[in-house]
Parts: sequence; structure tokens; C-alpha cells
Amino acid sequence: MKKNMKKNMKKRSVCLLMAMMMACSVMSGCGSSKTGGVHNTTGGTTADNGYGGQESFTLNEAPMDGSYDAGGTTAEAERSDYAYDSATNSSPAKSDSLYAHTDVYDCYPEYDYSYEPNTEEYNAIDEMGFTSVALSPLSTFSADVDTASYSNLRRMVEDGYSLEDIPDGAVRIEELLNYFNYDYAGPKKGEPFGVTTQIADCPWNANTKIAMIGLKTMDIDFSEAPASNLVFLLDVSGSMYSDDKLPLLQKSFSLLTEELTAKDKVSIVVYAGEDRVVMEGVNGSSHKEITEAINSLEAGGSTAGSAGLITAYKIAEKYFIKGGNNRVILATDGDLNVGLTTQEELENLITKEKESGVYLSVLGFGKGNIKDNKMETLADKGNGNYSYIDSLTEAKKVLVEEMGATLVTVAEDVKFQVEFNPAVVAGYRLIGYENRQLAEQDFADDTKDAGEIGAGHTVTVLYEIVTTDATATYSGTTLKYATGNELPNEEWFTVNVRYKKPGTGNSLLLSYPVDKKVYVENPSNDMQFAMAVAEFGLVVTDSSYKGDATMRSVIDRLKGIDTKSDEYKDEFCYLVRRLEKN
Repeated sequence: MKKNMKKNMKKRSVCLLMAMMMACSVMSGCGSSKTGGVHNTTGGTTADNGYGGQESFTLNEAPMDGSYDAGGTTAEAERSDYAYDSATNSSPAKSDSLYAHTDVYDCYPEYDYSYEPNTEEYNAIDEMGFTSVALSPLSTFSADVDTASYSNLRRMVEDGYSLEDIPDGAVRIEELLNYFNYDYAGPKKGEPFGVTTQIADCPWNANTKIAMIGLKTMDIDFSEAPASNLVFLLDVSGSMYSDDKLPLLQKSFSLLTEELTAKDKVSIVVYAGEDRVVMEGVNGSSHKEITEAINSLEAGGSTAGSAGLITAYKIAEKYFIKGGNNRVILATDGDLNVGLTTQEELENLITKEKESGVYLSVLGFGKGNIKDNKMETLADKGNGNYSYIDSLTEAKKVLVEEMGATLVTVAEDVKFQVEFNPAVVAGYRLIGYENRQLAEQDFADDTKDAGEIGAGHTVTVLYEIVTTDATATYSGTTLKYATGNELPNEEWFTVNVRYKKPGTGNSLLLSYPVDKKVYVENPSNDMQFAMAVAEFGLVVTDSSYKGDATMRSVIDRLKGIDTKSDEYKDEFCYLVRRLEKN
């Protein structure tokens, strides 16, 4: 609260100054124009008055300029190894790389959004502290493969946000971790995923260790995947007018369309003041027809999202493919203001509709009006995943490169329950997954909803643990050793995973004991990178448990990790440096 009060005071001062400058400009006959480039938010963008749905934060002050950078072109020019040509808005030196972002919006008219209010909403996150193994040896939570928080954070960093400007609740550390791919072991025959575990010393706390649990499903060639019945549910309301919303949405779905084949079916439903069926049951190979329908859409009107959802599910059921991939793909900024609008109402609607066997994926677009809380709820309750599209590069990653993971589910209701051995572990703290916590009894209850995992997905889980041979104090509480037990001290903990095969009602259980053999002094490249991402998340969220972590320590740690072979990990290194500079 104190942090937000300081930011609000700072913003009011800057806004007053800007108003005075604008007045002077008008008096002198000077005008302003949007020149493109990076959106530098010098006055912060958050306030914690105004709550939407369940506990969430509403941001109600506008960034200082509304220019949109299609992929960070100006920001990327600051990289010493990046050859940026401002005249062509491209990078000849890295034309095929992640950093070669060209402006994909040249055909759309300029529009000044500089003074529109910022009404983004995020669910509050109640950070988990350390738990005594003697009191509670079981840690239970749902799997999560969403990545929206990372790409949304990237957008903020490239827009010039400082640490203080990043909204409370916008950063979910597990989504930062799960944005990246890791070289985990693949699944054994007959199992949906492989499990990799490792334990190493904690980089930001000398008194603790980090335990990593990694899951990986089998990659598939989408051309060999079951037939898909896809319903594109597209928000064309007035709030979708800006370049980073409907125009980017159209480019993104055109990329997806090119990947479909004759075995697939495509329907398009749009909604604004009311919902409308644009096409239904069209052959997936009709790329030109589908793309022309998408590109013909225009934005305007209010947002009757719940009506659109109902219609989309009805069409998905009409063309349902038994044994296929039946899915609604919702693309929106999340601002539903007609019909069912609260998180609770939407949750009830989706919980009912998913019984049809149709999955729901959610793609978030735009800035200044994002309802992240609603979009996360829709994806979680709709047996789908939630991604945020901030550029055409991200659209390609989600809808082309990771098409199997995005659209083909291989395991439903995936739950973790880690049982710690009190003979070895005195206390533990799960890093992230605050919104995914389950009660101990929910683990074996097949009626309790959990996360879905797609083909080619990796899931990364990190615990900070205190062993019984070390005493540590956290927030004034000293963890006590567990004594008087006869458990084998070779095992540190056991990872239990429950999941359902798609379309079935009964879960299966897999167990993986983890012993002292997995402790290493020199952790793998994957684990080092995952710890660096987690450390970054602790700094960005100003965690009570960040210990010695700083932005500089993250940067120094990344220098010792090979990220050059992975363009997304390499980009992360750039973002950390950029945020420190901001």
C-alpha cells in the first residue's frame, strides 16, 4: 500500500507537469503527434482503488504517451549487438531473429490514445511463506502452463516501466518460469510426461536450497494431430480499436489459419454490442476465405462477451469431432461490459459450458484496458491456457511454433502433491503458484478441477527448502526440526502427480521419490536459468523472501549461463538489463 501511495503521489505530480506543458504548447500554437517508438511511462501506472470481480487491482491513470511499439524496435536498437535501421524500421543484421521486429501496422490509421484512462485489472497475489514440514508435510497445487504474465511484463518493460510502475498482481512467477522450454527428460512408454528433479544451493539465501521439479510432455507434429474443430471467438468491440488489439489479432489468426488443413473445421464468432456468426464449419484448407473474413472485421460498440461465449460453445458442439481437438479460442482485451461481466458470473458460465468437452484457450491483446483477472479465470475454468500477445513474434510462438502445446491437450486436471520427509527437510516454500493452491484432500478428489497440459509443454516447479541441518529465521519465525521419526534420510521428498487422460473421469497416479543423489554443487544449465528467472520474479514483485536478490545479481548470474542457443532465453537477458536501466 505504501508503495502504491508513493507512486500515486509521483504520478499526480507528473500529470500536473504534463498538463502545464500541454497548455503551454497550445498557447504557442505547437501540436503533438505520435511518432512511434517506445512508450516511456515516467509516472507509473498503478493505483489500488477500484476493484473488479474478486479481489483485483484497477489501474486508473494513463501512461504518458500512447504510442505502440510493435515489438520493441527502438528498445532493441539500444542493444550493442543489434543493428537497427530507423529508416526501414528493421534489423538487417538479425532479420530472422526474435529481435527483428518490423512494424506490421503501417496499413492502419494513426490514432492517439495518450490520454485514455488505464483500467487494467489484475488479481491480488498473496505470497506464500515458509511452512514447517512437522506441521504440514504435504504441498498440493494445480499445474499451470499459462504464459500471459511473462509477455505482458515484457510489454511493460519495453514500454519503459520501472520496477515501481509494474502493477501489483501482474507478475505470476510460475508463468515467467513456464514461458521457457527446458531440456527435461521425455515421458516413458505409457506415461504422459517425464519428470526431472534436481536440488542445489539457493542463489539468494545462503541458508536454503532450491528443489526443482520439471515435467515434459511429448512433442507432436501438429499435422499428425487429431482433427481440430476450432471456433475463433473474436472481440470486435470499441475497446479493440487500437493497433495492438484488433489489427494485431487479425495478423495473429492469419498465421494460425495457414497451419490448418482439410481435416480441420473453422468457425468464426464475433461480439461487440451483440454476438454474430461470421462463418461456421468451413474447411480448414480454405485459407483465403478464412483470412478474408478475419481481415474484414472492424471494431466498434460495447462488449457482450458472455453472449459470444454461449454462441461459440453451441457452434463448437454442433461441429464436435469425437476424439478430435474441439476448442474455442477467445481473443480479447477482457473488457466484458454487457451481460455476465464479473469473474464469478463468468466462472459459473465456463464451468457449465466445459462439460460439453470443448476446451477454451484465451489470447489477451492490448494495453491500458486489459482485464487480466477475467481472462485468467476463463482459461483456468475452461480447461485451457492463457497467453498474452504483445507482438506478431509472440503470436508466431504461441500459434505456430507451440501449436501442439496450445491446442492439443494430453493430460487433464493435473495436480501435484509433494510430500516432504521431516527427517531431511524442516521447511519449504513453493515459489509462485499462489493462485493454484489446492486443499490436501483435493488431490485425490476427481471432481476438483486442475490444470491441463498440452503436447510439448514443460512445467517447472521450484521450492525453496530448509534442511534439518541448518537453522534459518524468516520474518521472525524460527523453523523447528522434526525429531523422533524413523523415516529414511536418503529421501528428501516424493513428487506425486495425478492426471486424467483426456475425456475420462478417473485420475491416474504417478509417484517419483527424490533422494540425496539429485543434490548437485553445479546445477544444470536449465536449473541455473530457472533460478535466475525466479530470482528476477522475486525482485520485480518485491518479495518478502527475496533475500540477497537484486536486479544486478540476476544480471551477473545470467552472464554465466549459456542462453545464445535459445532466442527466448536470450531475450530474457535483454529484458532484465532493460528493466534495470528503466
